[in-house]
Parts: sequence; structure tokens; C-alpha cells
Amino acid sequence: MIQMRAERVDLNALFICSAGMPPGPEPFAARATVWSEGDTLELTLGGSWRMTEARPAWKDLAPAGKPGQVRLKADQLGRWDTSLLLFLFDVREWCRRTGTPCDPSALPDKVKLQLGQLEAANPTVAPRERADNFLTAVGMATRHAWSNLRDIFNFVGECVIGAIRMPRHAGKFRWRDCLDQMQACGAMALPIVSLISFLVGLTVAYQAAVELRQFGADVFVADIVGLSTVREMGPLMTAVILAGRTGAAFAATLGNMKADEEIDALEVLGISSVEFLVLPRLLALAVMMPLLTLYANCVGILGGMVVAGGILQIPPSAYWIEAQGAIDMTDINTGLVKATTFGLLIGLAGCLRGLQANRSAEGVGRAATSAVVTAILLIIVADSIYAVVFHILGV
Repeated sequence: MIQMRAERVDLNALFICSAGMPPGPEPFAARATVWSEGDTLELTLGGSWRMTEARPAWKDLAPAGKPGQVRLKADQLGRWDTSLLLFLFDVREWCRRTGTPCDPSALPDKVKLQLGQLEAANPTVAPRERADNFLTAVGMATRHAWSNLRDIFNFVGECVIGAIRMPRHAGKFRWRDCLDQMQACGAMALPIVSLISFLVGLTVAYQAAVELRQFGADVFVADIVGLSTVREMGPLMTAVILAGRTGAAFAATLGNMKADEEIDALEVLGISSVEFLVLPRLLALAVMMPLLTLYANCVGILGGMVVAGGILQIPPSAYWIEAQGAIDMTDINTGLVKATTFGLLIGLAGCLRGLQANRSAEGVGRAATSAVVTAILLIIVADSIYAVVFHILGV
């Protein structure tokens, strides 16, 4: 026994479900009859197919499951136009997506010829999904990483050459721009640095107080907060703040200048964009980062003092004396070395991504985002390297 299945699409298309062979169709209405024979799905087309008239749609006839094969047939096919080809095209693309074999051999030769031409003219429509293999993905990722690393090394080399030449041409250096950048990345960043540093010191002190109270060692909160802030949290949190604030600003400014062809104009005039635009920003960050880090250290220790006085009932004088005994100049210098390095990395990342930006508003936005991500990544890597080196040196 052969199971019959059909669905009604609209008033002009007739689909009848019965046992046996499909029934005789209405002579002029466009119709598409679907029935199953074993694991084969037979689709019979007939009637007159016109773009201006109602006709079936494959999305209403497509089965829920995957058949073993789809066989296309024509029965009393009348006059037809592009609407029939588009219907068959949808069927063939559905078969490609689901991996179902499609047999159009029973269709008229003219229909098969024009359907092949239509598929050849639209090779990108609903293509079969094909993912790259593992080795290809690894190779492409390695090539992309090497290209980025090479760009970074080239840019760093240009900056080093410009810095070496700067003392001999100090009169040509843009000191006014450098001072403006110092104000923008230094004095203007004090509010956010104050807030973040205070909250970080407060949080570290609170977490340490919970554990130290169990052993009656409350006063050592000053040691933990002081050392962690001076050696690690102060320079690291300040660098992260400036990476999101100043690094993105550098990338957006230079990217906008590139989009407006201002950098091209400098190169045409024989002015190096690195010496004219990049070095003043690098010098500003290299000078202001240590100063901001010292300020952040003081504010972070103050936040720990608030927790020590409010929760542990430690007087501020006792807290300050204990912090002074735990911190020495080696710890402070360690943080300042990190801060200077972080400032240079932030400036390099921001300026590099700005000079690499596409000449569009979208390119400027992507450059700013990439500058922040690159700067934070370089900061974490540099901090890890410093941790290993300081441990080996016993600093």
C-alpha cells in the first residue's frame, strides 16, 4: 500500500490525499502535488504557472523530516514563466541544505535547461555549509597573529628611531601638544582614578579583614593593603583606567585624522606622523603614569584605612605606622617601573590602532575598541613578565 500525502496551499492550487495514484488535476490552475512512495518524495507539477496568478509555495509543501530522495515530475504542464523556475529553484536549494538527493530527470528538457542556467547565475544563494578544518583554522590564526606582531615591531622600531632623533631636533618637537596631552591624560583623569583606587583599597582591606580577624591579626591589614596597592593594584588599575580612557581617545583621534586624510597630508609635506603625532602622546603617558600611580597608591591606602578604622577599630595612626613599616622604596620603585612601562604600552597600542584604522566612521570605532583590547592584553603580559623577573631578582 502506498501512503499518499498532500497539503492545500491556496484556492487555486489543488492538493488531494488519497490511496493510489494522484488524482487528475484541474487543467489550468498552477498545482504542486506531493506524495510519498517509500522513502522517495515525489513532487508533481502541472497547470499554468504565471507570476501574476496564485501559485503554490515550496515552504508550505516542504516535509518536516528528511526524505531519502526528491523526484520532480511534470503532469499536464501548461504555459509557464519564471514563477515555475523560482519554485523549482527553492526546491533544489532546500535539497542542498538538507543533503537530500534531487532527481529532475522527469522534467521537460526546456525546464531543466533554464533551471540549470538560473542555478549557475546564483552560485552564492543558500550554499552548502562548509567549515574549515582544524589545520586551516590554526594556520590562518597563526598568520594573522604574525602579521599583527610584525606591525607592532615595525611601529615600535619607528618610535625608537624617532625618540633617538628627538634630542638632536628638540626645537622641532611639539612641546605644546605634549603638555596638552599631559593635562588630558593626567589631571583630567584624577576623578576616575581617585574613585577606582579608593574602592579597590577598600575592597582589598575588607577581604583581608575577614580572614585576619579569625587569627587576631587585624593590624596586618595595613601590610596587605599597602604592599598589594603599591606593588600591584596601584599601577595595574591606573593602567586599565587609562587604557579605556586615553588609549581609546588616541586611537579615535588618529583614526579620524586618517579618515580626513590629514595624516596623508603630513606625509606629503615630508613630516613623519610618528614624530609629529605619536611621540608627544607617548612622552605624555610615560611622564603622567608614574605620577598617577603614586596618587592612586595614596588613595588606595586611604581606602584601606577607612575599613580598618570602621570595622577593625584600628586607629589611623597605628594603621599608618604599620603601613610605613611594611613598605620601603624598593616596593615603590617596583610599582613606578611597571607604571612607566604600562604608560608606554597604552600609548603604543592607541596610536598603532589609530594609524591602522579604516577611512570610515565604523573604522574609527573599531580602532578605538581594538586599542583598548590590545593595551589591556599588553599590560597583563608585561605585568606577568615583571612578576617573574622580580621574583628571580628577589625584589
